[in-house]
Amino acid sequence: MGARPEVIRVLIADDHRMVRQGLRTFLELQDGIEVVGEAADGAECAQIAAELKPDVILLDLVMPGVDGVAAMELLREAGSTARVLVVTSFTDRRMIVPAIKAGARGYVYKDVDPSALAAAVRSVHAGHVLLEPEVAAALLDSGSSGSGADSGSAAPALTAREREVLILIARGRSNREIARTLVLAEKTVKTHVSNILMKLGVADRTQAALWAVRHGIAPEDEEPSRSVGRGASSGSQQG
Repeated sequence: MGARPEVIRVLIADDHRMVRQGLRTFLELQDGIEVVGEAADGAECAQIAAELKPDVILLDLVMPGVDGVAAMELLREAGSTARVLVVTSFTDRRMIVPAIKAGARGYVYKDVDPSALAAAVRSVHAGHVLLEPEVAAALLDSGSSGSGADSGSAAPALTAREREVLILIARGRSNREIARTLVLAEKTVKTHVSNILMKLGVADRTQAALWAVRHGIAPEDEEPSRSVGRGASSGSQQG
């Protein structure tokens, strides 16, 4: 007999009982996912997480008393290893940025397709960063340069050129667009991207962009001023 597959233990934190029940009902139908507890606010979430040690926490941001961001701070202080997937109806960037910087590994909306939610739980549990494109855009347009991070010490291993490439990755630019902006060969950009991913210890461009935002090295005033052409012909854009 083969080894029993790992079960992802999930804690649901939302102040609306109907939302919690709906999420529980759906997730309990999924193979390999077990809902181990529910919480109605951030303080209860942190307390239950300490007791049950879930793998993934589905966390609402707006809750009475201790909200979602404050709950993540409590979880971090308690040494929780649970990965947080924010499930919310709010798209306001003033809420998105603090949540991601507080340690959320994913951000989805409450109207997400059920199958996509299950996939999100599995993806976050596997260690991936899961951001909708508009969420990533909100992060990058939110004035994240005000975070106070020391960009010089945050990435000492990056060369000046790699830092320029990383800023443009964080702004959603393709390899072709980066090449045109920095006047480089696209093959050279691909090499820089590969080196950046390796040096930062991340798996993909999304994680690299998130790293840049969290460390405050992609402020709006640092984007190269050269215009990016939009008339490029189709071709490989990923590296």
